[in-house]
Amino acid sequence: MSHTQTYLAETAQIAGMIDAQEIERMAVELIQLRERGGRLFLAGLGGGAANCSHAANDFRKLAGIHAIALCDNVSELTARMNDEGPGSAFADMMDASRAQQIDALFVFSVGGGADGVSLPIIGAIGKALDLGMRIFGVVGRNGGATKDRGHCVIVVPIVNPERVTPHTEAFQMVILHLLVSHPLLQTRATKW
Repeated sequence: MSHTQTYLAETAQIAGMIDAQEIERMAVELIQLRERGGRLFLAGLGGGAANCSHAANDFRKLAGIHAIALCDNVSELTARMNDEGPGSAFADMMDASRAQQIDALFVFSVGGGADGVSLPIIGAIGKALDLGMRIFGVVGRNGGATKDRGHCVIVVPIVNPERVTPHTEAFQMVILHLLVSHPLLQTRATKW
């Protein structure tokens, strides 16, 4: 098989292995977040950061959820990382936004925060737990701190260890679009 055929076959295999019940539970949790007037803080780095920006748009526009991508204010993020270190950057930004118990944290990360990697995500998880916030995530590998400490977390199955990152980041978007088009969660139809 060609690379393209193999990649698409892996994608189909992952789609068949994703925990659909956990996604349904996540949709219900997000409805409850919206109903209680909570905000959704989105945390990701690298490709996960790009997915957070996209998710903030879609949650706000299509699901009526006040969403904030912590990575979108590059000036603040880099100043905090430079001055205080990466571990507290997202947590401090949540403080500045007056995060509270009614809010939630949503993590898009390949590793989920593990082994000294993704320190801002680990810090955000700690802050969210301190505040009593719910934690959601779409992560890869073994799920890291997000899976260990989160409340509703999808771990993208590994079907090829050489493609954990591209599959995880792609399925972050698949699951995002599944959620914002979910008939129970969607408040505004897409144009197309």
